Amino acid sequence: RQHAAATPVLRGWTAEHTSLGRSVVYIGVDDAVEGAMSFGDELKPTAAAAVRHLKYEGIRWITVLSGDHPDAVRAMAAEIGADEVRAGLLPHEKVEAVRVLRASSVGVAMVGDGVNDAPAMAAATLGVAMGAVGTDVAIETADVVLMSDDIEKVDYVIHLGKRTRRVVRQNVYFSIGWMGMLVVVALTVGIPLPLAVVGHEGSTLLVAANGLRLLRGKPHPPVVPPGARTPRRTLTRPPVPTR
Repeated sequence: RQHAAATPVLRGWTAEHTSLGRSVVYIGVDDAVEGAMSFGDELKPTAAAAVRHLKYEGIRWITVLSGDHPDAVRAMAAEIGADEVRAGLLPHEKVEAVRVLRASSVGVAMVGDGVNDAPAMAAATLGVAMGAVGTDVAIETADVVLMSDDIEKVDYVIHLGKRTRRVVRQNVYFSIGWMGMLVVVALTVGIPLPLAVVGHEGSTLLVAANGLRLLRGKPHPPVVPPGARTPRRTLTRPPVPTR
C-alpha cells in the first residue's frame, strides 16, 4: 500500500542507497513492506570533466533539474560539480525553474532527452536534445539536436556557436568596409567597370572562404588547464534575480 511503513533497518538501507545517487522502490504484501530494490544511472566517465570545462569556458551557472528522488539527484549533482539542484519536479515545475534562471541571466540552455524535458527546452533560450537517446518530442522541440548521447558535445556546440558568431561578424565588417571603399574610389578617382566587378566578386569569394573555416572545427576533449579556477558549489535554491 502507498502508506505502508518500512522498518528502521529498511529506512537506513534506503538512506544509504539514495545518498549514492540511486532511486529506491519498495516491495510489499498487503500492509507490510517486505523488501526494496535500488536503481541508479551510472555517470559517464567524462561527465564531471565536461561540466568543469563548461565552467572554464564561461558558463556561469549549471543547474540539475530532475523528477527523481532529491537525495539521488543531489548525490549525482555533487559528483559532477553542479551549482544548483532541483529534484522531484513535474514538467511545469521545470519550466518555472527555467524561467527563474532566465530572469537572472543573459540566456539559458536546457539539455534534455525526455518528454518531461520538452516544455523546459521550449522555455529556454537554447534547447539541446540528446538525439541518440532522446524522444521524438524532445528532438522536435529542441533548437539543436546532438546525434549522440555524449555530453562533451554540449561544450562543442557552445564553442562552435561562438566561432560562428566571430566569423559572421568578420564577414559583415569586411563586406561593408570593402564595398564602402569601392564606392569611395568609384566616386572620387574612378574605376573601370571590369575592375569593379572583379573587386566585388572577389570579396564574395573571400567571405565564402572565411566561412568555410568553420568546417575544420572538431570536438575537443574537455581539458581544463592546471591551476584554472572552476568554482564548485552545490545549492538547493535558484539564484535570486538581480535587476
